[in-house]
Amino acid sequence: MTIFKTVALGIGLTLGATAAYAEYPEKDIRIIVPWGAGGGTDGIVRKLATIAEQEIGASMYVENIEGGISATGVSQLMGAEPDGYTIGVLTYDSVVTVPWQNLVPDYSLDRLNLIARVTSEPDALIVSTDSDYKTIEDVLADAKERPGKVIIGIQNIGSRLHLAALQLQEETGTEFKLIAYPGGAAAQKEAMLNGEVQIVSTSLGDFSSLLDDDKAMGVVEFTDAQNLTYTSVPTAAAKGLDLRMGSFIVVAAPAGVPEDVAQKVEGAFQTALESDEFQSWVSKIGVTPNWLGTAEVTDWTNATAEAIYRDLDKLVEDGVISK
Repeated sequence: MTIFKTVALGIGLTLGATAAYAEYPEKDIRIIVPWGAGGGTDGIVRKLATIAEQEIGASMYVENIEGGISATGVSQLMGAEPDGYTIGVLTYDSVVTVPWQNLVPDYSLDRLNLIARVTSEPDALIVSTDSDYKTIEDVLADAKERPGKVIIGIQNIGSRLHLAALQLQEETGTEFKLIAYPGGAAAQKEAMLNGEVQIVSTSLGDFSSLLDDDKAMGVVEFTDAQNLTYTSVPTAAAKGLDLRMGSFIVVAAPAGVPEDVAQKVEGAFQTALESDEFQSWVSKIGVTPNWLGTAEVTDWTNATAEAIYRDLDKLVEDGVISK
C-alpha cells in the first residue's frame, strides 16, 4: 500500500468516526433512574427527558433499577457501553452514602463521566407557625441565649439532616438539642403537630402539606438558589450563611463516552431545564432548578462528597454512629 493510500485511508477512517459521532443519536437513549417509579427523582427525570428528547432528536426512556440505596442502578450505569445510549442519574446516596459505606466492590465515581447537575432539593429549617420564631435570626438568637435548650427535630442519627444541624451549630456558634425521628418526615410532622418540637430540619417539599396549610413556615433553605415554589423562604446565601446541604440530581454517563456525544446530552438537558415548560412545572413541586455544566459538576461533586465524608468520619470517631 502506498503512503498516499495509507494516509487517505487514515483520513477516511477519521472522517468516518467523526461522522458517526455527528449522527448521534441513531436510536433510543436509555436513562437509568436508580430509584422506584413514581418517586420524586423519577418524576423530575421523566419530565426533563420528555423535553430533552425534542432537542436531541431521539426518544429518551426511563428505566427504574432499584436496590442498594441506588447502588444497583448506578453500578449498571458504570458497566454500560460508553456510547451515549445509556445514561443515568445520581442522587445524594449515590455520591455519598454508597461509597462512604463501601457497600459495593469496584463502585467508584471515576467510572462515570458526570455531565451536569440539574436540580437540588435543599434541606431547610422549618418552624411551627404557632412558635415565636419568625426568622432564622430568631432561632439563632434564642439558641445562643439558651445553649442546648432549643430543640431541632431531625431524622436518623448520621443522616444528611443530622449533618446539616451540626454544620449550622458550627458555623453560627450555637448549640441545639437534636432529637431524632427515624420515621422520616412523617414522624417530624407528627411531632410538630403534637407540639413536641417547634423546629425541624428537612426539605420544604417534605413539609409541603403543612406549609400550604399555614401550619409551618420555612425560615431558611440551605442553598444559594431561590426556591421557585416557596419564594418567601430565604436562602442561606441571602442570610450570609455558608451552609449548603440537600439532595440533588446529577446526570452521568459511563466513563469514556465521546466528548461530542456528552456535549449533545449536556446541551439537551440544559435546554430542557431552561424551558418554560419545565420551569413552570417544577415551580409547583418545591424542587429548585440548579444547573452546573460539565466543566464544573465533577469538582463540585467531589468537593461535596469529601466534605460530608469528613463529617461522617468525625461522628464515627466520636462514637455517635458506626460505619
